[in-house]
Amino acid sequence: MSKRTAVIIGAGPAGLTAAFEFLKRSDIRPVVFESTDMVGGIARTVNHRGNRIDIGGHRFFSKSARVTRWWLSMFPLQGIKVSEIEPAGKILGDAMHTPEASNLESGPDPTKTDRVMLFRSRISRILYRRQFFKYPLSLEFATFRKMGFVNTARIGVSYLWAKMIPIKPEASLQDFFINRFGHELYTTFFKNYTEKVWGVPCTEIKPDWGAQRIKGLSISKVLGQAIKSILTKRMGFRQKGIETSLVDYFLYPKFGPGQLWEDVAAQVQEKGGKVLLRHTVMGLQCEGKKISRVEVRDEATGEIQTVDADYVISTMPIRDLVKGIRGAVPDDVGLAARDLQYRDFLTVGVLYSKLKTPDGKLPDNWIYVQEADVKVGRIQVFNNWSPYLIDNPDHMWLGLEYFCQEGDELWATPDSELINLGIREMASLGLADPKNFVDGVVIRMPKAYPAYFGGYERFHLIRQYVDQFENLFLIGRNGMHRYNNQDHSMLTAMTAIDNILENITTKENIWKVNTEAEYHEKK
Repeated sequence: MSKRTAVIIGAGPAGLTAAFEFLKRSDIRPVVFESTDMVGGIARTVNHRGNRIDIGGHRFFSKSARVTRWWLSMFPLQGIKVSEIEPAGKILGDAMHTPEASNLESGPDPTKTDRVMLFRSRISRILYRRQFFKYPLSLEFATFRKMGFVNTARIGVSYLWAKMIPIKPEASLQDFFINRFGHELYTTFFKNYTEKVWGVPCTEIKPDWGAQRIKGLSISKVLGQAIKSILTKRMGFRQKGIETSLVDYFLYPKFGPGQLWEDVAAQVQEKGGKVLLRHTVMGLQCEGKKISRVEVRDEATGEIQTVDADYVISTMPIRDLVKGIRGAVPDDVGLAARDLQYRDFLTVGVLYSKLKTPDGKLPDNWIYVQEADVKVGRIQVFNNWSPYLIDNPDHMWLGLEYFCQEGDELWATPDSELINLGIREMASLGLADPKNFVDGVVIRMPKAYPAYFGGYERFHLIRQYVDQFENLFLIGRNGMHRYNNQDHSMLTAMTAIDNILENITTKENIWKVNTEAEYHEKK
């Protein structure tokens, strides 16, 4: 009797987790088809002349002990000092007392091995009116001084008004922000950046995005966290009670997230699975309520092959998935899928010998740019993610993120012009002198963010249709058209494999990942 085959579409965190779980827990043979020439999806790491770019920035942090244990089973945590055990406990949560993490001092030395998780501190700030503000906003004198007495008073009154007379029901992302922060703080620190990300007004975006990303964050949460930090030096090992946006530490592979996913892909192949790059899934053939075969094009040869499938695990954009289903897709489902929208972005990597700061450096992991006169939306400082991402530690290696639409003017701009744009905007922001520029590169990432507008309001029609296929499982960010973090995407994969191996027919538990309290930003 031949082994069963699982066709997995996409070699990002969700797809590779699914493949690894199949091989670890069953005799089902996974075959992973990846349309690009790299694994990792948006969590890939691009190496440019020895300087590595983490696309989008990926903190390895999760409230799920299962995910944390999975990461540490791949890359052990570096040995750290006893004084750092407390913050380590905060990020490890329930995974703290495991063979991989129980004795932190005996962990591997990053200077002597590459397969290691680093223990990193998180710093991020908002750049507004050419001044830096802590992110999340902190209730301290420096914040009030920079905003000024009048603006601070207006923000306070606006917040109290929002608490007394909230907008009900919340019809848009703007309503979501105002109810939690007040109109003044929303327009000051949220509106411009959010509209850069999505390219549409906040009034046109469903509040679901806020629920996905920052449901538990509010002024009261920030205040409570500040008071708690002042009154007690010890918060214990449990991370579940801390809002994700307030987490100060995270794990990180020595050479970036792509290093881990490249290692996972290699293990999948060593264990008997397949990971085929530059293979694009073109169609799915149905027999009743099952997907029986998958049509795949080899981009190197142009040849199209048909692969039999006992199970299909999809992380590809739902818009493309529905379009590729052979058969009579209901008109309303087809139209809803066609109208789903995505937001793309590109990273301009810029290398400087030094920056225009007192010490020539920046302390941040990333900076949110809340300035309307520049196009850049966020700045990553790769030196602070891992010192091993940089070829020359004396240089500063930055990623300038520009949000755009695939095919629009910014997306189509030649690389050399985009690099010049980045140099000009770094100078305009007062962060770098053009004469200290050393090197640059442009990385484009299509369909980085599934959008909560367009056909999204009819998404329930799509979900009802695809869920009827007994052996088709949608997982991951684009696979579910949901703004999942890396750990959420992995959890959807783990849950799907649980269902298959335990003969659980419902898919409701997969869709609940990142909506239930256990997974969500809010406990």
